[in-house]
Order: sequence, then structure tokens, then C-alpha cells
Amino acid sequence: MKLKVVVIPVSDVDRAKRFYGGLGCQRRLDADLASGNEFRVVQFTPPGSPCSIHFGKGVTSAAPGSVWGLCLVVSDIEAARAELVDRGADLSEVFHRVPGEGRVSGLDPARRSYASYASFSDPDGNGWLIQEVTMRVPGRVEADNTTFTLSTELAAALRCAGRAWRAREADRPARCELAGLVRRVHRQGAGWQAAAVMTAGRPKMRFRAWN
Repeated sequence: MKLKVVVIPVSDVDRAKRFYGGLGCQRRLDADLASGNEFRVVQFTPPGSPCSIHFGKGVTSAAPGSVWGLCLVVSDIEAARAELVDRGADLSEVFHRVPGEGRVSGLDPARRSYASYASFSDPDGNGWLIQEVTMRVPGRVEADNTTFTLSTELAAALRCAGRAWRAREADRPARCELAGLVRRVHRQGAGWQAAAVMTAGRPKMRFRAWN
């Protein structure tokens, strides 16, 4: 089973459509369908995401602005935040959490995966969280199921794999695990396809262009 759609309650469908389209989702405006005056559904899919968002009229009984904690995952939170601010979103500063202190301003000091955040709300007050993920927890990536719609996302993933390799170079089981991860995750990108093979105990990337 795979999560396909998250429904967001909004009060003004056209305003929400402009807002989410302005954030960059316009490239994946999948549908805007209506049936009479009582039903309308708009579907956007964030770039690179397998899960879409729905909002509209007659699609949910939840109060507008009542959804919180929706999470967008990015590989570089500073770059993602800057892009969304340029697109008109009102984002919080980047922050991390410290046990006993709670929310603290700035990037996670060790730049750990899953540990740096930023937040914003849509015009109705539905709350979104941006989380930086640079290395997945083992078991969280399915084989042959990750694609990259932007060449910059693929490049960031490859840099992440290189950092992980250097950090765990002395651990051969980890090297094999990383090679498998790279082989699964870096299957294809925007105009590029990537695969990893083991060469003398080390992962090596091979690329080929495709249309």
C-alpha cells in the first residue's frame, strides 16, 4: 500500500490554487475537475513526490486551516527555503530541536539527516513542515521506486552518497549497504539515468543520457 493523496481543507479554492501553483507545484497541476456547483477537486503533485494533495469544494468536512504537520522532504533545506521565499511563501527561519531546550534557531550543528526544519502556512493556515533528509534510515527506500524530476536533486543525492561513503568507509558491510542504496535510489533523473556497481569493493557510478 502506498499513500497517494492528502486532502487539505481550504475556504477559497482559486486562492489555494494560486498559492500552491506559485510554490512550484504548477508543473504538476494534475487536475481541476468540477461537477455542478457542489463539487470541485484540484490535484497538485509536489515536484519529485509520489504523493499528491487535493483541495476543493465538497471533498472534505474538515475546517479550513485545520491540518498541521504536513511534511515536505528536501535534500538542502537552505536552498529549498530560499526558493520558496522567492516564490512568495512566508517561511520561518531554519531551526533544529535540542533535548531539554526544544526549538533552537539554525541548522542542526552536525547537519544530521532528519534534524533541520523550516515551516510555513498556506493562506487558510494549514501548516507545512520542511525537513532536510540527506541519508535515509535503513529500510526506508524501496528498490526501483525513487525518481528525480530535477537534475539538481539527482546531483544532491549523489553528493549525499559520497559523503556517506567517506563517513563509513572503514565499514565493509556499510559499504555494501550504501552501494545497494545508491543502486536503488539513483535509478533515474531529469534526462539522466544512474546506476551503481561494485568495483573492487567500492561503489562506482555509471551514467547514460536518455530522452
